Amino acid sequence: MVAVICSIITMAASGQCGQGGEANERHVRTGMLVSTDWLAQHQHDADLVVLCIATSADYCERGRIAGARFVALGAIAVTRDGIPNELPPLNDLRNLFEAAGVSNQSRVVLYGERYGLFAARAYYTLDYMGVADRAALLNGGLERWKAEQRPLGGEPAKIQRGTLTLKPKPEILTGLNDMQAIAKSAPASTAIIDARPADEFSGAKISEDVPVAGHIPHAAGLYWMRLLESTANPVLRPEAELRELFSNAGAVESGKVVTYCRSGMQSSYDYFVAKYLGYDTAMYDGSFYEWSRHALPVARDSKQ
Repeated sequence: MVAVICSIITMAASGQCGQGGEANERHVRTGMLVSTDWLAQHQHDADLVVLCIATSADYCERGRIAGARFVALGAIAVTRDGIPNELPPLNDLRNLFEAAGVSNQSRVVLYGERYGLFAARAYYTLDYMGVADRAALLNGGLERWKAEQRPLGGEPAKIQRGTLTLKPKPEILTGLNDMQAIAKSAPASTAIIDARPADEFSGAKISEDVPVAGHIPHAAGLYWMRLLESTANPVLRPEAELRELFSNAGAVESGKVVTYCRSGMQSSYDYFVAKYLGYDTAMYDGSFYEWSRHALPVARDSKQ
């Protein structure tokens, strides 16, 4: 009975069953997503930590959900060896999230700028650290919270430093050499998914600060914003629609999904949704920015 109820909730994208486990026969990880109703009912839970991910504190100050703590995007996505949006060292990440009050026992809810995109990058970061089992995105983010006229403001949370024991997951971070091997062998069981807009994927438009147009060979395009209902209501599309989108991009139930984009930001959202749907998922965070600077093969077609 619990599984049936959880499946129904999942189809409504409310995500209130479990803590990231596989809740139904399709292996949706329901604990990765919470609804605005859930957050409103649990705002005073002792273990709850709400994080607002933005480029500056102004965004969070203007629309603070009670108790939310600001985490700067620039602290979790740094430039390294000339490549933007790379993961910082694990010790730096641990110190950052501990300072925000996160412990292994915390129930972390993420929201932020760009319709949940920055929150998805924070989720990927926590997943790489091995501490995302109790982390979730707020479905619809601040946009839905405001549309429902839920309360905002109040004093910033008084933060008690957390304690994190990390269990790093390097397997979800695909490097350049591994990406070359995947693109060359093109196994049918691995879907390479490009999260950029369609015109950047096809090569009709060159991505910002990228020297060539096109995409990694054998990739399929799935622009991350197609996974949302709309910008006015940026909740995830229903499960069946999401599965169709990933299936059309080459994902198979027993296979692997590797996401990338221009520089590892947009692909964070495709990563999040692929994992939410139960796929074995990784991200090439160097993305096309790195790929295009190594004289590697580039394809130009319109598989969308």
